[in-house]
Amino acid sequence: MALERTFSMLKPGVVQRRLVGEILARIERKGLRIVALKMMNIDRALAETHYAEHREKAFFDELVDFIISGPVVAMVVEGDGAIGVLRKLCGATKAEEALPGTIRGDYAEHTGLNIIHASDSVDSALREIGLFFQLAEIFEWEDGNDSWI
Repeated sequence: MALERTFSMLKPGVVQRRLVGEILARIERKGLRIVALKMMNIDRALAETHYAEHREKAFFDELVDFIISGPVVAMVVEGDGAIGVLRKLCGATKAEEALPGTIRGDYAEHTGLNIIHASDSVDSALREIGLFFQLAEIFEWEDGNDSWI
């Protein structure tokens, strides 16, 4: 697999339910490296830009309202095939389809209150990383465990 970077965001419900550490631990235990991480409040303009592809869908306003309702944890994750690996770790977007053992399967009860976002492609990852992080906020570091993962 190729080394990739992807964007992920723990949504307001994760922060409110105090699940940040548990989910970060799952990502790290999978062998992915967190190379950027920050807690932030998203303003409406950024939320609307982030979800622009859903603008014409009926759930757009609900999606934006939820993501700006409280702090989120935004991150850049790196690893072999990171985009696909992280999406599998997250599970299906629809809560009722997310299998037990996945992040959504274990923690999301309602699709509208989805707890994690993960980029779905290289193009999306690049766009989303650029929306949430400046280059200086992304750290290059060597993981001494790479040969064991």
